[in-house]
Amino acid sequence: MKKDIHPKNYRTVVFRDISNDEAFLTRSAVNSKDKVIWTDGKEYPLVKMEISAFSHPFFTGKMKLVDTAGRIDKFNKKFSKFAK
Repeated sequence: MKKDIHPKNYRTVVFRDISNDEAFLTRSAVNSKDKVIWTDGKEYPLVKMEISAFSHPFFTGKMKLVDTAGRIDKFNKKFSKFAK
């Protein structure tokens, strides 16, 4: 293996899917300001995701519209006058 190619801050991190509140613990080098207490009682950095395997339509078999910023509503309101 090559030396000194891996990041120095590789550590255990909790990833949480904010669309359905599922979470999993894994190792990553991603930066995070948030922290969470996991089921083992230890505190880990928390990374929030909009979509993961827990909520992605390919893995769940359900089509689900994820609109966290209200973009679709803004678009519909802005262009509703043209539809008439």
